[in-house]
Amino acid sequence: MEEQQDQDTGRAHWGFLAFFTGLGGYHLAILVFTAATADRFAEVDVTDPPVLGPLLLLVFLPNVLLGLGPVVISWYRGDGPNKDFGLWPTLRDLKVGLAAGGAALLAAWLIGALLLRINPDRSSSLDEIEALSGGRTVWLAAAALFVFLGAPLTEELLTRGALWQALAHYRIPRIAILALTAVVFAFLHEESWRVLGLFAQGLAIGAARMITGRVAASVVAHATNNLLPAVYLYTG
Repeated sequence: MEEQQDQDTGRAHWGFLAFFTGLGGYHLAILVFTAATADRFAEVDVTDPPVLGPLLLLVFLPNVLLGLGPVVISWYRGDGPNKDFGLWPTLRDLKVGLAAGGAALLAAWLIGALLLRINPDRSSSLDEIEALSGGRTVWLAAAALFVFLGAPLTEELLTRGALWQALAHYRIPRIAILALTAVVFAFLHEESWRVLGLFAQGLAIGAARMITGRVAASVVAHATNNLLPAVYLYTG
């Protein structure tokens, strides 16, 4: 309980610097990647996309930078990512994270089913990744692994790590922090038709962070939430 209390009341004056460093690196990487590949793929037939193989992993580079910013700033301005954010999972983190991840999956399913009834013509970014990978290759397996473990770690470091700590530094109520980080989480994915579902998922995942006071719990929740999409990506 003492560890939980320390984490719950922990604040980081460098939190916004870490957050905007990660977010800025993410958008800069997207701009560079888009500029570098615009001419190369200008004539690509979207109905028959090329197989990119190992180049597929470059798609995930911007996402890596989301978490790299908070990690680097924590090293230089704080006490290190594990101590600042609580990254090494405890048994309680696993239990709370699994429960919150299950709630996030349920919320995604319920809201997704409703949205598909309203407008069923929605393409999935996972389908696009599978097409670019050329089928069930080692590159697709690596992409699925990143969806399951990599993305939860980087996105949680940014939202429930750096941003949460920054807002806590200014003594924003925890319920407000939960809602604000869920909003950022939803819009971070840049899929307008899924914003409502992503917000609900963000609330469930953030609840794990709020209950335990540790980012490890929200990473477990996020990974649990991403397990089915990762499996679908490789087997679908």
